[in-house]
Amino acid sequence: MTPDQIRLLQQSWAKVVPIADTAADMFYTKLFEMNPALQGLFVSYTAEQQRSKLLAMLGNAIGNLNNVEAIVPAVQALGQRHAKYGVRDRDYGTVAGALLWTLEQGLGAAWNNELKDAWVAVYTVLSGAMIDAAKTKAA
Repeated sequence: MTPDQIRLLQQSWAKVVPIADTAADMFYTKLFEMNPALQGLFVSYTAEQQRSKLLAMLGNAIGNLNNVEAIVPAVQALGQRHAKYGVRDRDYGTVAGALLWTLEQGLGAAWNNELKDAWVAVYTVLSGAMIDAAKTKAA
């Protein structure tokens, strides 16, 4: 990710924070609409707990993009936990779609191709680390 992408991501996240609970609800609604079978992966936590975990992880990741090494262990551990819950590699694509849709809806006129590209870049890096960690743990 470029410094400009990091700046865009952090600026856009600052706009999401005031609507974070609504955005999290939108995300999960869209995710389960896109793939209803994924609901079965979320039985260990209440919806409120899951929203809180999502927002904390995204906030931590976006807040530390200038120091990615600081978040890598947490991202890897998350990928390993997701594998235990039954998350498959292809599920990350569904999550990406739900996340991008949510950001587009939540940010409205602030959403553009440059911002989308930045979110795709960060999601690709984070999900790649999660998938790799899950595979390493499985091996």
